Amino acid sequence: MAAIAAIALCTGCSPSEGFNAAASTPSLFQLAQNVGFPNSADPFGEAVSAATRAANLAQTASSAAQWDEVAKAWLQAIYWMQSVPPESPKRAFAQKKVQEYMRYLAYAQQQTARSSSLYYPTFGSTVLDTQLELYLSYSAAIGPPDVLIVGSSRALQGVDPQALQQALAARGKPGLKIFNFSINGATAQVVNFKLQKLLGPDRLPKMILWADGVRAFNSGRLDRTYNEIVASPGYQLLVSGVRPSLGDAVAGDRLATALSEDLERSATFKGDSLKADDGAIAPVKLASVPQAQFVEFRDPVAVTTLARAIPVERAIDANGFLSVATRFDPTRYYRNFPRVPGAYDGDYAGFYLGGSQDAALKAVTQFARSRRIPMTIVNLPVTWDYLDPTREWREVQFRQYMRQASQRAFLWRDLSTQNRLMRNDYFADPSHLNRYGAAAVARALAADAYIPWPQPGS
Repeated sequence: MAAIAAIALCTGCSPSEGFNAAASTPSLFQLAQNVGFPNSADPFGEAVSAATRAANLAQTASSAAQWDEVAKAWLQAIYWMQSVPPESPKRAFAQKKVQEYMRYLAYAQQQTARSSSLYYPTFGSTVLDTQLELYLSYSAAIGPPDVLIVGSSRALQGVDPQALQQALAARGKPGLKIFNFSINGATAQVVNFKLQKLLGPDRLPKMILWADGVRAFNSGRLDRTYNEIVASPGYQLLVSGVRPSLGDAVAGDRLATALSEDLERSATFKGDSLKADDGAIAPVKLASVPQAQFVEFRDPVAVTTLARAIPVERAIDANGFLSVATRFDPTRYYRNFPRVPGAYDGDYAGFYLGGSQDAALKAVTQFARSRRIPMTIVNLPVTWDYLDPTREWREVQFRQYMRQASQRAFLWRDLSTQNRLMRNDYFADPSHLNRYGAAAVARALAADAYIPWPQPGS
C-alpha cells in the first residue's frame, strides 16, 4: 500500500517511456472537465484518493474492461488535481501531478487498446489488422462510411478524413462520414482484396476515394504486402467462408485450427511499421544496372514514425488517419538518408503498367460499377526534389495510362502537377505528405466540383 500511495503522490513516476503527454493533455483534460464531478472542499485530497484507487486497480488489471476502470480513476484524479485553486499553496505541485497523471492515463488507454476485440487470425500486417478492427468498430458505432479512402501509406498519412469532412461541410455538404482504410504497402491488388473479399457487402461505402500514385500500379515490382496477406492464416480463414467480426469469437474447429496455424507462422511475419516496398526507396532490380550496385534501404517514413516511440498502429486516429508532423527539410533529411535516383528505386523496378496490378484495377472498377459505388482515383503529389528525370517520365506514362483507364467509369484527378501542393513543408519525406499536406489535399479535393460526393448517410 505504501508503494501505491507513493504513485499517487511522488514525482517522477513514469509507466511508459517515450510517451508524449503534452500532445494528449488538452483533449484529455477537456474530457475530464465534462464528466460533471461535484464540487469538493478538498480537491487535492480527492485527487490523491482517486489516484490511489487507480494505482490499486492497475495492480491486477488484465482485460480491456479492467483497464477501462483504471483509466476512469486516473481521469477523476486529473479532474480533481486540476481543480486545486490557483491561490492554493498546493497549486504548483498539483499542476505537476496533472501532467504525471496524464501519463498514467495514457498508459491505461494503451493497455485497453492492446486488448483487441477482433477474434481473428492475422493477415500478416499489424497495420491491416488494426485498421480492420477499427473499421469494423467504426461501422458498428455509426454505420459504414459515406466515403472510404483507400491506398498505401501515401494515402494513410496523405488524406485527412476530418479535414475533408470540415472542408466539405464548409462547402454545403455537412455530415459526411469519412474513413481512411489505407495501409502501408497497399497496391491495386491489396485494394481489390479489401473491397471485394474483406469488407463484405454490408460494410461497403457510398463512394470510394482511392488516393495513391504510380508505384501502387507497377506490376514489375515485388508486391510484398499482397503476397504476405495471401500467405496469412487470416486470408485462409476468410476464403474458407468465415468473415471477421467483433465482439464474439468465431465458433468451431476451423477458427481454433487457424489460430494454431497463426501461432506457428507468427515468426514468419515481421511486426510492421511501414514496409520498405512502400517507401520512397526500396530494393531495386533493373536489367541495365549490374546487380552488385543495388542496395536495400529502409523506408524513411518508417524511421520517422518509429522515432516518435509510438507504433504506427497506435498512432492511427479514430478515422483511420496517421498524422505525421515532420516537415521535409532536404538539407537535414539527406544527412540521415541516401538520395536514391529513380533509376535505382525499387518502386519503379521492371516498370510495367499492365499485368497483375492492371487486372486488379479492372476488377475494382467492375466491382464498384456493379455495386453502383462511384469511385475517384487521385494521384497524390510528391516534392520536386523527388521528381528526377526517371520518375518524372514514369509519372507521364502513368497519367496517360490513367486517362485511358478512367474511361472504364471512374473519375481520375491528378494532384501531382499542382505546385501549391508540392511545397516541402507539406511533406514528411520526398514522397509522403505530412498532416499539413494531408489537410491541404483534403481542401483541394473538397473544392473539386467534379468529384461526386454522396449525400450523408442516415
